[in-house]
Amino acid sequence: MLARPVQILAAQARYRVINDGEWFYQEASGKRLARVARGAVVTAGSAQGDWIRVTLEGWIFATSVGPAPQAGFDLTVTRAPEENLRSAPAGALVAKLTSGFLLTRLAEQRPEGSLLGRPWVHVKRDGWMRRRGLQAVGQVASTSTANVADPSQSGMTPGRRPEGNPPDSSSVPPDPARVQPARPTTLYRAPDGPAAGTITPETPLRVLDRTGEWSRVQFEGWVKTADLRTAPPGVLVGVSAAELRADPQRYLGQTLRWDLQFIAVQTADDLRPDIPEGATYLLTRGPLPERGFVYVVVPDAQQIAIATLTPLAIIQVTARVRAGRSRFLGNPVVDLVSLETQP
Repeated sequence: MLARPVQILAAQARYRVINDGEWFYQEASGKRLARVARGAVVTAGSAQGDWIRVTLEGWIFATSVGPAPQAGFDLTVTRAPEENLRSAPAGALVAKLTSGFLLTRLAEQRPEGSLLGRPWVHVKRDGWMRRRGLQAVGQVASTSTANVADPSQSGMTPGRRPEGNPPDSSSVPPDPARVQPARPTTLYRAPDGPAAGTITPETPLRVLDRTGEWSRVQFEGWVKTADLRTAPPGVLVGVSAAELRADPQRYLGQTLRWDLQFIAVQTADDLRPDIPEGATYLLTRGPLPERGFVYVVVPDAQQIAIATLTPLAIIQVTARVRAGRSRFLGNPVVDLVSLETQP
C-alpha cells in the first residue's frame, strides 16, 4: 500500500532573556553586537558549550535603516547612536541596536494609527548568546512533511462522517486568543508601565500580541457617562510616559495633560541635548503615579508661573511633546503650555 505525505509537528526551542542588557554576540566568545532586553524571546538553534546560537527577530522603523554595505545582509541601522528593535510595531522592547548593525529583511508594514502611517520593517539577525542568560519558555510547533501509512491501516474508517452524527467537539481546536484571567489581575498600560486597574477572573479577553512574560489584551465593557472626564480639544489625557518611550515618534508634537510632582528648576547644559542650552526647565516626577522623570521646558512667558513652586508640589501641566525619549536617559521632554498647582 502506498504511503501518503501528511503534516506532523516538529519542536523549535525558544528562550526568554532573564537579565536586562544581556549581550548578543556575532560568534561564540566573539564580538559583542547588541544588548537584549529582559523578557525578550529568541529562537534557539545549535549549542556550543556555554553558548547557544539564536535568532533575534523584531520590528524597526523603516526610516532608521538603509541598504547593507556587506553581502549576506539586506539592511543596516543608520540611526545614531542606536535604535530600538521591538516585538511588534510600537510593541515591547527587544534590543537596542547600534548604528551599523546588520539585518535581514523579512517584511514591511505601515500599521493603522501610526504617526503619518510611518512604516516599520520586520527584521532578524542570527548570533550567539550565553546559556546562563536564557531560560527555556516551551516549544513552538513548526510543520514538516513525513510519510505515514494510509489511515485505513491504522484502524480508522475512511470516508465522510454520516450526516446525522454531529462533529466531535473535542476535535474543534480552541481559540488561543480568547482567554480569561485565572485570578484578579492587574492591567498595565505598557510592559513595566503604570497600573491601569484590576480585571476580574470573569472578564473575557482577547490576546493581541505576546512578548516575553507579557500579553497585550483587549476587552470591552461599559461605564457610566457621568464618571468620564473629557479633555479640551486637541489635548490627550491618559497617556503614560511608558507609552511615549515605547513609541516616541507617534506622540511627537502632541499636546498632553499630566499631573507631575515638581522637584526643582534647572538650566539646560550640553548634557541635555534635547533642550536648548541655557533654557529653563522643570525636573519633575511622573506623570503620576509613575515614578520616572519628566523634563518640562519653560518658555519665557511662563517664568512667572513657576517662581512660586515649592519642591514636591503636585502640578497639572498642559504640555507639547518635544521628545518622547531624551537622548541619554530616555526621559520624556515636553514644552510647557500652561500650569496649575494642585491643592
